[in-house]
Amino acid sequence: MVDLIDTQIIDRNRIQPHHANNLGTAHGGNVLRWMDEVAAMSAMRFAGRPCVTAHIDSVDFEKPLAIGDIALVEAYVYAAGRTSVRLRVRAFGEDPLTGETELTTESYFVFVAIDDNGKPTPVPDLEVSSEEGERLQRAGLDGGG
Repeated sequence: MVDLIDTQIIDRNRIQPHHANNLGTAHGGNVLRWMDEVAAMSAMRFAGRPCVTAHIDSVDFEKPLAIGDIALVEAYVYAAGRTSVRLRVRAFGEDPLTGETELTTESYFVFVAIDDNGKPTPVPDLEVSSEEGERLQRAGLDGGG
């Protein structure tokens, strides 16, 4: 079994001009790519196998990220099926000077673990052994089902 806390991955990207749209804010496609990459890392850490994106729920872009902002992307596994992994994925704007964060984007992803032939393969059970893990799991279940 793998503990939920051990699946939590956090990554940061500074928004550069080549990440931006004509309004000077991060292009949604770049934010979604970063979210998918961090979710994949979390799913693979949990499964111990390569994992592929199977489903992305609606993506809510709440606030834009301006050039110079930091996109902090967090993902963790909150539930597992036989071969599938459910993840909560969020992006925050992080002030590079203070470290203060504000939620900008949120979604729920499903990944499938694959074997050496590219076929779905079983994943381990998810363990939740701390209050923080229980809080994160509830948040995932409340939002992502």
